[in-house]
Amino acid sequence: MRVVSGTCKGRPLKAVPGNTTRPTTDKVKEALFNMIGPYFDGGIGLDLFAGSGGLGLEALSRGLERVIFIDREPKAIQVINENIRACKFEEQTEVYRNDADRALKALIKREISFDYIFLDPPYKKQQLVNLMEKMDQQNVVKKNGIIVCEHSFDVELPHSVGQLTQIKHEKYGMIAVTIYSRTSEE
Repeated sequence: MRVVSGTCKGRPLKAVPGNTTRPTTDKVKEALFNMIGPYFDGGIGLDLFAGSGGLGLEALSRGLERVIFIDREPKAIQVINENIRACKFEEQTEVYRNDADRALKALIKREISFDYIFLDPPYKKQQLVNLMEKMDQQNVVKKNGIIVCEHSFDVELPHSVGQLTQIKHEKYGMIAVTIYSRTSEE
């Protein structure tokens, strides 16, 4: 696992020990960022099921100015912090140990909205639609903001969720990536 492109290109990333976390492969990461970027001119991101932090770190390397990382596993939080230090992104990141629902409530209270949100939940506990509904209703996604969902290839996500409209869907073997954009604001 490594950072594929940008200011930290080639930097190796640690993986979370054990088999509870499934890191995004470099091939899928490259394809995903080519769909939404591939580079950014600032913006704020959320890596909600961060695991090793690979997606958020890739986004920072490619030009996002801030990313909030959230995972509920203590081992993941430790690895995320190590990877952030290795990439020297301490000033541009926040890391929280929390589950997705509680983390979302805390972000809503802080009135933070994001340009890019990366959702890569455990495949067995797929909760993507439910999370996107909450994010849409609570304005967690900025106008024209992007949500990237990584999921099992056999999961069929709806064309739209509230004001979020599916703009891309690709399959890579056992993995699928579905991308939504927030089309309008109330």
